[in-house]
Order: sequence, then C-alpha cells, then structure tokens
Amino acid sequence: MSTIQVEGLHSLKGEIEIQGSKNAVLPMMAAAILNTGTTVIENVPRIQDVFCMMGILEYLGCVCSFKGHRMVIDASSITSADIPESYVRSMRSSIMILGALLGRCGEAVTQYPGGCSIGKRPIDLHLYSLRRLGAEILEKDEHVYARACCLKGSEIRLSYPSVGATENALMAAVRAEGDTIIHGAAREPEIEELCLFLINMGAHIEGAGTPVLRIAGGRKLHDSVYRVAGDRIVAGTYMAAVAAAGGNAVLNGIRPQHMERVLAEFKRMGMAIEAEDRRILLTMKSRPLPLKLETGPYPQFPTDLQSQVMAVMSVAEGDSVLIENVFEGRFETAKELIKLGAKIRTHERKARIEGSFPLTGACTEARDLRGGAALVVAALAAEGKTEIGQCCHIMRGYEDICRDLRCLGAEIEYQVS
Repeated sequence: MSTIQVEGLHSLKGEIEIQGSKNAVLPMMAAAILNTGTTVIENVPRIQDVFCMMGILEYLGCVCSFKGHRMVIDASSITSADIPESYVRSMRSSIMILGALLGRCGEAVTQYPGGCSIGKRPIDLHLYSLRRLGAEILEKDEHVYARACCLKGSEIRLSYPSVGATENALMAAVRAEGDTIIHGAAREPEIEELCLFLINMGAHIEGAGTPVLRIAGGRKLHDSVYRVAGDRIVAGTYMAAVAAAGGNAVLNGIRPQHMERVLAEFKRMGMAIEAEDRRILLTMKSRPLPLKLETGPYPQFPTDLQSQVMAVMSVAEGDSVLIENVFEGRFETAKELIKLGAKIRTHERKARIEGSFPLTGACTEARDLRGGAALVVAALAAEGKTEIGQCCHIMRGYEDICRDLRCLGAEIEYQVS
C-alpha cells in the first residue's frame, strides 16, 4: 500500500510541463475503434485510467503500443463487443465505448459503470441518444445490451449538457447513415478535442465547441496522428497548490483559453496571472481572498476543481461559500479536510468554509480522484506532516503529482509500505 507524505508551509517556485488531458484522451482511445486501421495519439498521460482503457481495447481485440507518451492503436480486428465487468467497475469512462462499439460492430454489452464515488451519475441520456440513432437497448441485471443492424442519423435533444452522452452520441453518429444533429451538446474543451480528433480521422462535424453539433455520418475513416492538449484540471490543481502555499510558478503546455473562468476565479482570490500562448505564469504573495463560487457545465467553473478550491478556501482570509451544482458527492472531501483543521459546514449542495491558516498535518484518506488532489493542496498549507492514504485514486488522473510539486519546491513523496 502506498501513501503520499507532505511537509507543509514551503512556498512554491518553479516551472513544470502539464500532462496530456485525461478527459480528452480516454474518449479518443474509445473512438479509435471506429477506424479499421491504426490510430496514433501523442502526449498521452501515463495514468491508471489510460492503462485501464488500454486493457479494455486489448480485450476487444485491438493491438496497443504505449511507449513514452505515444500510443498506437491498431483496431483492424475487433474480436469481442462485450466489455469485461472488472474494467467497467473501476472506470466510469468505459461507458463511452458503448457508442463506438455500436458504430463499429452493431452491438455492445456492458455493465453499469463504476469510477469515483462522487454522487449519482445516471446514464439515461447516453441510452436515449443511442436509441435516437436506432439502437435497441435492453437493461437487465445491471447489464446494458445494445444492438443496431444499421444506425440512422437523427436529431438528438439533450436535456442536460452531459459530456459522456455527447461523446457517445458523437461516436455513434459518425458511423450512422445520414445526418445527425445534437442539440444541447456539452461544450467542454474535451468535446471540442474529440470533434477535432474525429475530423482528423475523416469525419465531418460542424459546431465543435458550441451546443449544436452537426455530423454527416457514414464517412470512411482513415489512419491518423493526433496530439492531445494539456490537462486543464491538472493545471487548475497546481494553480490551487500555489494559491494555498504561496509563491510563483510557470505552467507549460496548457491552453489558457480553455481555462478562462478558472483563471478569473483565481484572480478573485488574489493570484496574479499572466496567460501566454500555451503557458500560464502565476504569483501568489498573500493568503487567498474569500469568495462565493458555484460549479456548473462549461464554460462555468468545473466540478472537477471544486474540491481543490475548497482546500484553498480553507486557508483564505475570511469566509467562503461553495455551491456544487453537478455532483452532490463531491463534499465527501470536506470530512477529510476537517481532519487537517479546516472549518467547513455542508448542507445539501452548499458548503460554508471559514478560512484559517495554517492547517495542521494529520492522517487522511483520498476518497476520490479530485478529493485526493485537494488533500495534497491542503497539506501544502498545513503545519507539520500530512499523510494521504488510498492515493491510488490520485494516480487515476495525475501522472506523478509528487514529481510535479517537487519541481515547484514542495516537500512531498510517495511512501510504499
């Protein structure tokens, strides 16, 4: 079992490269199934979720090579359309393979997805979208059985801009006969990236980055090479680390235009930010200022950074309010932050945080991916040593959070027992 050990109250200073985007590369790996040849993806982060997705692809019959940060996927032979339960339970992102398998094989079998325990995340919109494209879907005994002799283009109206449902609809629509229009599509940068990735493979998609996507289905796809953008959530996590610990840092390999709302909120907390082409310069000279913040679908503040910002609010000069509008289970992290001395009261989807500095080192446990990262952020502003158990959750999305923060001067390391 491994833990992360942090000695707090060291200001940060340095320059780091931001890893490729987890939430962009996973649907790209799934979409590689749609091509009957070879797909190359560059700048792929070496994280647990990527290895899990690679395992799924290999089980389905793909041949994958992952050297450095370059992944080659040969999907010329698909031998199965049944996704193993062990993979599905460990990673929710596996549900996106449903649309790709339907498009490629005309059938797919999977279980209800697992992943982080951060609240209810139903797949109703995923199944609705695929049914609109002509799929017959049976839900029985925690399994989903999908079949389609021939997918047909259609109009899909999403009642909520679900990222996963948009991804599934996109991948299935690319292989469907005729045109598809997705109304109310998610606008996250990762959706735009998936559109560009599919276009690079030969698909015809209009409206990337907008709530209306138009797909001309049935185009023949071809081999391609695509480079994944930097991970905006990882970048936001390291911004939170600098906000909590103080200091200055340069984050390279990130697109500032994908983080406009995040940058604006950190500026409100007192951080000086200079955004350049593919890099962000940060300076934090004082304790964070308190603020009221709500999460929501892009371009609103991302729920994936809510826990990290809660950690920053815990050491702010005053009281803050945090409202979670996406996943109610995100507030589970508050229980662990309280162990470090954070003063947090939660009720339903609202948290009130009374800033107090410094926090105090303690033994904690990562309850989910982003909550674990939040504990690292809080530990940087805590007196003494903090131990974070169950750090396997953190490894699902961060290639090496200890390496990166050490480059900025943090006293942090993995301990294996």
